[in-house]
Amino acid sequence: MKYQFEDLKDAVVIITGSGRGIGKGIAEVFADYGSKIVITDIDADTAKATAAEIAQKGVETLSYICDVSKYDQVEAMVADVAAKWGKIDILVNNAGITMDGMFLRMKPEQWQKVIDINLTGTYNCTSAVVQVMRKAKKGAIINISSIAAGGNPGQANYSASKAGVIGFTKALGKELAPMGIRVNAIAPGFIQTAMTDKIPEKLREQMLQAIPMKRPGQPEDIAKAILFLASGLASYITAQVIDVNGGLSSL
Repeated sequence: MKYQFEDLKDAVVIITGSGRGIGKGIAEVFADYGSKIVITDIDADTAKATAAEIAQKGVETLSYICDVSKYDQVEAMVADVAAKWGKIDILVNNAGITMDGMFLRMKPEQWQKVIDINLTGTYNCTSAVVQVMRKAKKGAIINISSIAAGGNPGQANYSASKAGVIGFTKALGKELAPMGIRVNAIAPGFIQTAMTDKIPEKLREQMLQAIPMKRPGQPEDIAKAILFLASGLASYITAQVIDVNGGLSSL
């Protein structure tokens, strides 16, 4: 019998930074399987609009303005979700930013802001959600790393943050396994979003030519990999990183 991801129906899924881009694509795919969706974004209007759009698929949604680098905001959001829906089954730590620049000209605030959101934000959301999951003795956490974890010139801050996410995933996957909580990561390559559409055409073409599959990935490609890791199909997978990059090497 074909597996239809039945275990994701009515699962409560928090996706950070899901007002647009890859995060929105992830939310849409989970909604297709009947999950209850929590949209969080730094922009309240964007979060509300996306939640309303996804609700049209016939699923329940909640939206929150949330700066993941602020633990008190994360804690309040998680507490509210748990109070309203009684559980949290899946967390996708997707929120992230870039503030690129060559290291010799990189300002301390460029470094700190990226670390605060990409790495500390992952800690903040995971810390708050684990308090709910441990009581249920089950849960799936999927962190978004990047091919840049292997090191990109001009992205010392971003590469460090995404490499940190990998170390965090591997350590926590082992630590939380006895509690029934699985922790894995996805490392996307070049994914077509509004952000990557702004890359100069010549540079964009060079990047595409370096990809063995000769095309950019789509948000749905990331979403489908996350769907697998969140589902019962991945019940014996934890502390792992899956590259979704069309054949590009990372670490």
